[in-house]
Amino acid sequence: MSSILDLCRDLEMVSFAPGEVLLPQGGKTGCLYILVSGRLEVLQGETSITFIEEPGSIVGELSVLLDVPHQVDVKAVVPTVCRVTRGGRAFLGSSPEITLMVADVLAKRLKGMLGYLSDIKMQYEDRKDQLGMVDEVLLNLAHRVPKR
Repeated sequence: MSSILDLCRDLEMVSFAPGEVLLPQGGKTGCLYILVSGRLEVLQGETSITFIEEPGSIVGELSVLLDVPHQVDVKAVVPTVCRVTRGGRAFLGSSPEITLMVADVLAKRLKGMLGYLSDIKMQYEDRKDQLGMVDEVLLNLAHRVPKR
């Protein structure tokens, strides 16, 4: 299978200065970015969630796939270069190989989250306060189908 960077070599190349926001929380850009070089920070409000520095990493996919505003800010930490497609949904529809790669990434994230939530559930299952409700929260999340 080709790498995501190989498949995206014809996309526009964009550069970001440190502190520059690629995806604004609450904004709806329709863009997908594929990291070529640099480092990105993912923030929920003022809380740093993670850093992304693996070339080929994709950001913006949840907003594009769900047709919703970005849930986080994504900003450059150092000088950063990305490939960008401004019509993310159409781009994914035009490339089954890239769409499969995105699905693989999302499935791995979901697997990791479920493992983490399962660990939390086991840690707090004997609690009688709000932390003891983790199993109910997990059950609701697992079976919730959001409306579009």
